[in-house]
Amino acid sequence: MIAPDLFDTHAHLHFPEFAGDLDAVLARARAAGVRRMVTIGTDVATSRAAAALAQREPDVWAAVGIHPHEAADADEPALAEIERLAAAPRVVAIGETGLDFFRDRAPREAQTRAFRAQVALARRVGKPVLVHCRDAHAETLALLAADGALERGGIMHCFSGDLALARRCIELGLLVSLAGPVTYPKPGALPEVARMIPADRLVVETDCPFLPPQPHRGKRNEPAYLAITAARVAELRGEPLAELAARMSENARALFRL
Repeated sequence: MIAPDLFDTHAHLHFPEFAGDLDAVLARARAAGVRRMVTIGTDVATSRAAAALAQREPDVWAAVGIHPHEAADADEPALAEIERLAAAPRVVAIGETGLDFFRDRAPREAQTRAFRAQVALARRVGKPVLVHCRDAHAETLALLAADGALERGGIMHCFSGDLALARRCIELGLLVSLAGPVTYPKPGALPEVARMIPADRLVVETDCPFLPPQPHRGKRNEPAYLAITAARVAELRGEPLAELAARMSENARALFRL
């Protein structure tokens, strides 16, 4: 059986959880049909590491940014370094950035400042934005709407809202990314989102090492498990996995200009 053509749009392959066996993790991903991966920075140090990994692996690209948890450190020198890193050809997006009012690990004013600065940076460098949003959907979408259209688009990463929210994201130029939670016994509104949003606005991700799909709950997530999430989305939509996987991968390739 031929593996589907999968694209993991959001991974953290350069995180310490993969330091001991990254080559094996990548081999399992490739065997499962994951042909492309984007590894995502969350601060200056991890953004540098993401960019370096993307230089080494031909099927891995990088995004650079400052996560809302780290927003208190998003001063001028940090943002300048993110912009410098963003110029590298293997860096395809800015992020992960956004708002997290669930954990509130940084002051909300600092999160908003850092998010706006990175949206502006993405405009300057002509790259899409990878948006983290937790318990802050109204504020996140209002900020994006107020700052004008995202010329290069972006992804609402690990989407956790309902169908109305997904449609609002699409109106603002974002793709909607589904992750492991769509496979959980209590997935909330995610099955309806998976069924109803247009196939050309949909992508999938692992967010590894976090949020493994249901069969691997409680363990480290990895890109090979993307096949489980993609299969569940295809089942919900009543579409063949191979066709949907190819469509979602094309959406990601177009966004990232690969």
